[in-house]
Amino acid sequence: MPKIKKARIGVKLDMTPMVDVAFLLLTFFMLTTQFRPPEDIQVDIPTSHSVIKLPEIDVMTVSIDKDSRIFLGVDAQRVRQKVFSEFVNNRWNNFPNELKKRYLTPENMATLAPSFEVTKDELPNLLIKARTANPKLRTIIKGDQDAEYGVTQDVMDILQKTNITRFNLVTDLEKN
Repeated sequence: MPKIKKARIGVKLDMTPMVDVAFLLLTFFMLTTQFRPPEDIQVDIPTSHSVIKLPEIDVMTVSIDKDSRIFLGVDAQRVRQKVFSEFVNNRWNNFPNELKKRYLTPENMATLAPSFEVTKDELPNLLIKARTANPKLRTIIKGDQDAEYGVTQDVMDILQKTNITRFNLVTDLEKN
């Protein structure tokens, strides 16, 4: 008796919804990703064997470049606006035209610029303003390995005078 084979029923799997979801997720991540803004100053940090991880939010960074210039930056735009609005308004005419064209207004510059060059005399008031605007701010000192030690010591003295006794020094992990 000959067997009659049943005809196979082809299974069709519609991939359209899965492709739609994949593109929706891709679009979502492309639109919501915030890249770290490029730093205005180049700091070649020294190496150490410390493996303590730096905080990622609520951070106030005091950077010292190789020419021993001091820069102050805050990560949150809201805090940056409160701290630097008066500072930028007072200096707006002294900024280079390139920066003025980039930010257009002093308010934009105070909000969007990652850091500002400050003097040792201006630093205490700005640190106090920043701590008042956000008491949870943690301070990080990022000093160039070629910067004068005296400037770093002065910054640490200023931090101590403004009652900021806890801060981190940024270093690269030593390779060995």
